[in-house]
Amino acid sequence: MTTVTTEDPEDTGIAKLRDALGLLKDREQVAERLLASSAKHSYDPDEELDWDAPFEDGKWFWPPELVSLYGTPMWQRMSEEQRILLSRHEAAALASLGIWFEIILMQLLVRHIYDKAATSAHVRYALTEIEDECRHSKMFARLITRGGTPHYPVSRVHQNLGRLFKTVSTTPGSFTATLLGEEVLDWMQRLTFPDERVQPLVRGVTRIHVVEEARHVRYAREELRRQMMTAPRWSQEFTRITSGEFARVFSVAFVNPEVYTNVGLDSRKAQAQVRASAHRRDIMQTGSKRLTDFLDDIGVLRGTGRRLWKSSGLLA
Repeated sequence: MTTVTTEDPEDTGIAKLRDALGLLKDREQVAERLLASSAKHSYDPDEELDWDAPFEDGKWFWPPELVSLYGTPMWQRMSEEQRILLSRHEAAALASLGIWFEIILMQLLVRHIYDKAATSAHVRYALTEIEDECRHSKMFARLITRGGTPHYPVSRVHQNLGRLFKTVSTTPGSFTATLLGEEVLDWMQRLTFPDERVQPLVRGVTRIHVVEEARHVRYAREELRRQMMTAPRWSQEFTRITSGEFARVFSVAFVNPEVYTNVGLDSRKAQAQVRASAHRRDIMQTGSKRLTDFLDDIGVLRGTGRRLWKSSGLLA
């Protein structure tokens, strides 16, 4: 006689959740390790960097391959001096974008820990990260001033979208946006700080940022994985959609069109050539790949959210 057994769907779901939670690292242990790393490898840019050293003639402010117009017809017609000037303005624009992201991130982190135990390592590390981000924003602002370029704020539309996002974002949505703002820039900065063609001050700024951002990425990844396993279904879907829309905003805001005007180029033609550039598209998708692979693995890149990510140009 064959015995037929049936599984209770609810029990099966609980079992799957338990299996999934087994993949998560203990939140407090992760935070304790990050706090220990912060104690050993944190930097004061005001003391670490030589802000008074003159810039070196012929050196770039951003690796040429990462400058938006690289390889375009307009780039071919530009003099080396004008190309380096464009790298100077794009470095300032990226620093300005970084400040915008970090101010949003600090607000999201404060919201995240608002109702959590202040004595936990998880909260203490969040406060440590906020401290890091304060230093980074001041460091980027000082770099802009030292470079003699304008500050390049994002557009008013993007300012308002950022204000809306940081107000309505759920916790998993907040950490997804955090990773988007950190990982693409981090990939570019990892190419920048060892590049001897680049100004020493810029290399020093990117080196500090890379070392400290590695901890921030680890913290955000661990928490986002946890949130996507435990958050209600509606919150997971909301995260997919809002992260896809934020990816579209990010891809547009990544280069401020004013940089072209300020180096004597036709901004509309420059933007059109950047949009048509296969090299630029490859740079942005390569810089995003580690992040998009992770988001795909934890279930963020699904449905409408995936389509929005594709339309952003960041997902191959």
